[in-house]
Amino acid sequence: MRVLVVEDARALAAVLAEGLRDQGMAVDVAHDGLEAAAKLDLAPYDVVLLDRDLPGIHGDTLCQMLTDQDERPMVLMLTAAGSPGDRVSGLTLGADDYLAKPFHFPELVLRVRALARRRPGARPRTLRGAGIELDPLRHTVTRDGRPLELSVKEFAVLEALLRASPGFLSTEALLDQVWDEHADPFTNTVTVTVGRLRRKLGEPPVISTRPGVGYRIG
Repeated sequence: MRVLVVEDARALAAVLAEGLRDQGMAVDVAHDGLEAAAKLDLAPYDVVLLDRDLPGIHGDTLCQMLTDQDERPMVLMLTAAGSPGDRVSGLTLGADDYLAKPFHFPELVLRVRALARRRPGARPRTLRGAGIELDPLRHTVTRDGRPLELSVKEFAVLEALLRASPGFLSTEALLDQVWDEHADPFTNTVTVTVGRLRRKLGEPPVISTRPGVGYRIG
């Protein structure tokens, strides 16, 4: 899952980004509306955490711009303005959810995951394939009924592959979905992570590789 945090308070943006990365999400950060608009043009995001009172382009305007897109991310407004009227106006602008500051981080994570599941074309919550069952919300995965202990990145790679199944995901696509904009496209981190994941999934192998194309389940 790829998330864009749009927050002009840099300390809060850093805390949000680090916390969401610890949950296995690929997170980019923008500190004003103009920077956010540029990043939204460059990469597909599943969810945008959008502060309402932004410099450059106001959060309300940015939300309306996203609403007009054909394949848009889900929008979770984060704002200090938390009255019922503020919530109604934010949702009227096209936001999919609204969370007033201050908030509990575990609730934020649950809302982000719920929005990703609601995104048009999203798969059901529990992902299945090749004897694997993966639940992103509970962060559990089994193969043939056997629980597996995966690292955050291993879990995220497996989730991305299951969502793409039966299609392939290239190394570049996995970098985009599991890491973030700062990932080095020439690194071997994807190869290393997939190798560890293969070992933990056990026999018979379920992740296949096609040179020049990528990886897939099956």
